[in-house]
This record gives sequence, C-alpha cells and structure tokens, in this order.
Amino acid sequence: MAERVAANPQIQPVWNSQVTEILDVGKDMVTGVSLKNTVTGEESTLDCAGVFVAVGHLPNTDIFAGKIDLDEAGYVKPVIGTATNQPGVFAAGDVADRIYRQAITAAGTGCAAAIEAERYLASF
Repeated sequence: MAERVAANPQIQPVWNSQVTEILDVGKDMVTGVSLKNTVTGEESTLDCAGVFVAVGHLPNTDIFAGKIDLDEAGYVKPVIGTATNQPGVFAAGDVADRIYRQAITAAGTGCAAAIEAERYLASF
C-alpha cells in the first residue's frame, strides 16, 4: 500500500506523524491539520481541504489479551454472533473482522453488538 501511495503524485504522505488538530471544523470545513512528528516532536501545519486517516491493518486489541480470546493475529474471536468468551462483552468492527476491515462492516456489526448487549442486559 505504501508503494502505491508513493507512486501517486496526487498524494502527499506524511510519515511518523500524529494529527493533533483538524483546522476549521467548527466552520464546517477543513483548511488543514496540525501535526506532531512522533520521532522528532516537531510540530507543523499542513494545508489541506480534507482528511483521511488510515488506521492500519493491525487490530488494536492488546488491552484485551488474556481477558478475551484473540486469534494468532490479535483479532477478537467471537463465540456466537458478536458475543465473546466473556459474558456481556461483545466485539464489533475491525477488531473482530480480519477479512473486510471496513467502516461499513464495523457499522453493521456495531449495531448487531448493541442489540446483543441490550438482550444480554435484559436477561437480568
């Protein structure tokens, strides 16, 4: 993916940086972003008219290791539907979807997890 981005003249990658602020959102527009370099700590501003944040391809599940069953790649292993091995804990979206990892599947499984959580709570 990085090679495809580097080969596209319309994309300006900014590596090793964290977006600290999206500028002018309160005006219903984006005029730029404030950045902090994660290596040097240097702060800068990048003018732009939009923002797309790539979250990567690794599930952010380290906090659940040893508590919820994870597969070898770190994805949550649902037991049935969105239910995990821990009663009352449900997984949705990218942490449980190693195939599609897309926002639309996250929205759908998020809804399913909410319904399952509601049913779980109603059982008490």
